[in-house]
Amino acid sequence: MAKHDLDPNYLDPNYEPVVNHTENTPFHQVLAARMQRRTVMKGSVGAALASVMGLGLAGCGSDSNDGTTSSNVSSTDIGFKAVPTSTANEVVVPEGYSSETFLPWGTPITGSYPAYKPDGTNTGAEQEQQMGMHHDGVHFFPIDQKAGGNSSTEGLLVMNHEYINQGALHANGATKASDNGGVRPADEVRKEIAAHGVSVVHIKRDTNGKWDIVFGSPFNRRITGNTEMDIRGPVRGYSKLITKYSPDATETRGTLNNCAMGPTPWGTYLAAEENWHGYFANSDATQPREQTRHGVGSSSRYDWELADSGEDQYVRLNVSSIGASAADDYRNEANTYGYMVEIDPFTPESKPQKRTALGRFGHEGVIFAPAKEGEPVVCYSGDDSRFEYIYKFVSSKPYYAATAGGYLLDEGTLYVARFNDDGSGDWLSLDLNDAEFKAKVDAAVGTTVGDIAFDGFENQADVLLNTRLAADIAGATPMDRPEWGAVDPNSGQVYFTLTNNSRRTEDQVNAANPNANNRTGHIIRWSEEGNDHTATSFDWDIFVFAGEQGTETVVGDEVIVSLTDDNIFNSPDGLWFDYNGRLWIQTDGSDAAPYQNNMMLAANPETREIKRFFVGPQGCEVTGVVSTPDVKTMFVNIQHPEGNWPDSSDPRPRDATVIVTKDDGGVIGA
Repeated sequence: MAKHDLDPNYLDPNYEPVVNHTENTPFHQVLAARMQRRTVMKGSVGAALASVMGLGLAGCGSDSNDGTTSSNVSSTDIGFKAVPTSTANEVVVPEGYSSETFLPWGTPITGSYPAYKPDGTNTGAEQEQQMGMHHDGVHFFPIDQKAGGNSSTEGLLVMNHEYINQGALHANGATKASDNGGVRPADEVRKEIAAHGVSVVHIKRDTNGKWDIVFGSPFNRRITGNTEMDIRGPVRGYSKLITKYSPDATETRGTLNNCAMGPTPWGTYLAAEENWHGYFANSDATQPREQTRHGVGSSSRYDWELADSGEDQYVRLNVSSIGASAADDYRNEANTYGYMVEIDPFTPESKPQKRTALGRFGHEGVIFAPAKEGEPVVCYSGDDSRFEYIYKFVSSKPYYAATAGGYLLDEGTLYVARFNDDGSGDWLSLDLNDAEFKAKVDAAVGTTVGDIAFDGFENQADVLLNTRLAADIAGATPMDRPEWGAVDPNSGQVYFTLTNNSRRTEDQVNAANPNANNRTGHIIRWSEEGNDHTATSFDWDIFVFAGEQGTETVVGDEVIVSLTDDNIFNSPDGLWFDYNGRLWIQTDGSDAAPYQNNMMLAANPETREIKRFFVGPQGCEVTGVVSTPDVKTMFVNIQHPEGNWPDSSDPRPRDATVIVTKDDGGVIGA
């Protein structure tokens, strides 16, 4: 995500309007949150009400199921010297570590391997064979994973490309439709669509420790905004997804604005569709709720629908009602976006699958709880927008390692989180077969939910298509931009970044989001009841508040975290637990003093010790991190850098992956 929440004048193509106009904060929650803030405010922020009341968080301080101290707690210790903040146009890592850039935008990875041209003259067809722009969520799949191996020297690196730098993408910048007779050159549009999506890259480390592409590998692949995809799950075949391209509502083309991701327990990759709403234009006098609740407007972000070729692949982004029926136009095309998209990196001929049972909203990513033989699959996802929600999906069918696959994500129950003021929480079902939810839906019929006149849901497919509206009705807690999540592999606790929300007023605070005008954000965590991820209740606290030096996180009367020069940060975004249990926190916030360039920090979840490990170049977002299974090679993505990073001789900034290693060949972070 981007900086707009901190600077309203920042012109960000990822900007999302506030579209949740409900008031899902009962008065007793607001009152309690205000009491909590008065009780614990010592500096600029306070802790969660659960901590104030001395309730604690079930499982906190333990990474075992029985409440005892784990013998491997040392694996989460942080052994490096913190790096200072930086304004340099370079990557900074700790003493004893090295970094190098890898796979920058435009690197040829497939097809005829067309070379990157610094003058911007690569064609759309060439971009379809090259690394896309704005690297984001990333995962490393060991090459022998399907056989049960865990190679740390060869694998498939899969990553998202969220959006684009139009000015850098073309030789002379993007042609504006307003300056070109109301149309855009089709090949410019093709190139921009191709710079979005996902890259699958077969990589291998040589005997000297150097990583490179395995050229000619059948696994190397680009998935773009035009790739054919299947619709799966409860929304498949629903009338509100009928288009000229797919009259039976079973297929669509492309995935866009892919931010975070999630590796599945069966070895596939889920790409999130986040701010997809900005790619569509609807000039109708009125719009359906499926569009208004997400912010689809009368014009699109890049005017792709105005490509001068008039080809169907571009016209489809005009979601106005211009045909006799939905089968004659693309009024429903936007309804085929907003999902998690499953990609099998080891089967390059496979079609990506849009998994609709996980809900339709601004998915930041998805994280899975540890899969257990014979039990349901559980995963979590945040809706990255101000005042939106956190969701959980529990599969209907059990997981068996020998047969597990994406079908497990097609049937199940989608829940949304309510964070109560006493430190407890509830998962609220969004299933019409659930009596409590059905009663709320029936009671809402004939009323206005937010600014939407609600006339009911046709069926469960309609609920999932309108997940945000269903969550409004269920009574979920509006959060401060829930972005990435992570599940602690030791304790099973779930962590989520709440990046920021400068729009929250004093009257809108709640216990889980206690700061009005929250410009720096915080990280929340919870333990499911009985350490069972399928449970419908949980206990939560706030792990840390971001901010300047002296910002405190307080439990009772004890200051648990007080930020110093070694760990000040703002706007936590990316979040990942490494295979030893260290928590890695990435930022996408203000680059003004005292924070400077965006960064990545390491945290010990046991002690809440936090140290700055990595600082990115100027103007960037540090986003997406993963390591090899031995945690000796780390891949970190840099998005939208400024200037001419990483190559001072190249006139164009290039998003890239940074490879970080320890000079002695040891475990990163230790």
